[in-house]
Amino acid sequence: MKKSFFSRIFLTLACVGLLSLPAHAAEMTVSGAASLTNAFTELKDMFEKQHPGLKVNVNFAASNPLLKQIQEGAPVDVFASADQATMDKAAAAKVVDPATRKNFAENDLVLIVPAGSKKPAALADLKKFKKVAIGNPDSVPVGRYTKAALTDAKLWDAMQPALIQGNSVRQVLDYVARGEVDAGFVYATDARQMADKVDVVMVVGGHEPVTYPIAVALTGTNPKMGQEFLNFVLSPEGQAVLAKYGFSKP
Repeated sequence: MKKSFFSRIFLTLACVGLLSLPAHAAEMTVSGAASLTNAFTELKDMFEKQHPGLKVNVNFAASNPLLKQIQEGAPVDVFASADQATMDKAAAAKVVDPATRKNFAENDLVLIVPAGSKKPAALADLKKFKKVAIGNPDSVPVGRYTKAALTDAKLWDAMQPALIQGNSVRQVLDYVARGEVDAGFVYATDARQMADKVDVVMVVGGHEPVTYPIAVALTGTNPKMGQEFLNFVLSPEGQAVLAKYGFSKP
């Protein structure tokens, strides 16, 4: 009898304790282009501090594979692409809310070489290089920008034997940083992340502007927080973080 009484008291106190715990605001998922990894990781931490109890999951990869994941039903609340074409596909597939779509950052396409190695004086000099890394144009935005630039310079066909394709801009960066290739095309922001291991040769033109769109995705469970995260990215505080990593305002 006495034991049963104390058991009920303990259970009551335990329930009161559970009720006094802070309520969790749930979770959300942000899928972002690989080049956003450093900036969005910092933004994610800042956003969580502003929303106690909220867990922000982040997923970084090339834009096209991220879109494919969303199209296959992956629970995503925010999608940030490195190009307009991928976001256009997302809107056409009705997996993002087009009314929330905004451009939030710009970048530059740059040619890099391993630190201290031979630098081409002009883009045409790449024809003398044996291995040049680029993103896969079929799935990686930086690859599409690169293909456009090389096509504009009338180098695309001539350079086919030397091209090594990467699955993301970060993979291309790693190839160059490790000296596995003679040169590579990445974004200026990525080159900054390994400034001690790669040298920037030049900013490359001949392509559409590198603009990043963001939108609330429709496969997630927390569209309200998705919109708030999008607003945070566009805010002066969010833009300051992006500028810290080398992005510019659109």
